[in-house]
Amino acid sequence: MARREQHERVDDNTEIIDVRKGEELDLSSIVPLLKEGILDLPEGEWSVRQYAAGRSNLTYLIKCGAWEAVLRRPPLGPVAPKSHDMLREARILSLICDVFPLAPKPYLVVSDASILGAPFYVMERKTGVCVDGQWPTAYLRNAETGAKMSEALLSTMVRLHNLSIEGEAIAKLGRPDGYMRRQTEGVIQRFSMAQTVEIPEAEGVAHWLLRHIPEHSGNTLIHNDLKFNNMLLSPSDAALVTGVLDWEMTTLGDPLSDLAITLSYWVEADDEHQGLRGVTSLGERYGFMTRRKIAEAYAKRTGRDLLHMDFYMVFASFKAAVIAQQIYARYQKGQTSDPRFAELGEHARRMILRAHDIARGAMW
Repeated sequence: MARREQHERVDDNTEIIDVRKGEELDLSSIVPLLKEGILDLPEGEWSVRQYAAGRSNLTYLIKCGAWEAVLRRPPLGPVAPKSHDMLREARILSLICDVFPLAPKPYLVVSDASILGAPFYVMERKTGVCVDGQWPTAYLRNAETGAKMSEALLSTMVRLHNLSIEGEAIAKLGRPDGYMRRQTEGVIQRFSMAQTVEIPEAEGVAHWLLRHIPEHSGNTLIHNDLKFNNMLLSPSDAALVTGVLDWEMTTLGDPLSDLAITLSYWVEADDEHQGLRGVTSLGERYGFMTRRKIAEAYAKRTGRDLLHMDFYMVFASFKAAVIAQQIYARYQKGQTSDPRFAELGEHARRMILRAHDIARGAMW
């Protein structure tokens, strides 16, 4: 008789499941390292389960008695160069968790790939409500809640961009000079490498981007993937952020590119014809700000000019397409069997079309 999979719903969008077949974790190899590297661990039975969400790195919940932590490792199979760098993500967390406590604190970092087949790290578990494709049942469905969620995301980004970047260690996280040119050329190259079917508009968008790279808008610490499903909110107050997750792409760079990446995932009601879905598509009648109002509020709080925001939005949409296409290419090659990835090829096409429309003057 087949074993029935056990599901634990932590909140509406953070589901913890039995470890997926083929993605098992060898606790016997990990526990001795935990006991050696972390003081005052309890005695008792160890367990491991898996976070169902997430489309790239594999994330597990490890428990022993009342103690719990989260383990992150790269996906199985070949990965793109410089991507899924868990050692770098752990180093970022160790640098910022004290000055930006919404970031989890790393407990253990293991560079020896022979243990799990890749480097990994173990970090503090942050808890809260993860807002993603549906309205969280923890909150009343009204405009006040939507306004609080919007403010939570906006204020978190402003807070992150206002962090001091002085200091030798943080300075090594990135190369801000020439950042947007390197990023633009890089996403174009990665799209070409990951493309599985031809998308005619992609070449035109790539040429447009290379012709319109603006002057640097500043240099801050940027998350590069700050959106609701990488944030945790207090169950009792949607305006209170309890954690920010997924720091692997964090660097020193152009803050307006970070803003645009966030806005590229912010779905509005008019986006639904493009097949895009998200709780923010409920719109202003439920308190959610529009993309443009978020950008204007960000500019007012930071003093940054939005003159070249069209470029940043084209870039962000193209980058979102690249990320989806890279995951879809892995799915096509049989390197992952997660059924959610089957739709990402079409999502990549839609994001290219959005980038194409904005480049031709469409409102974002």
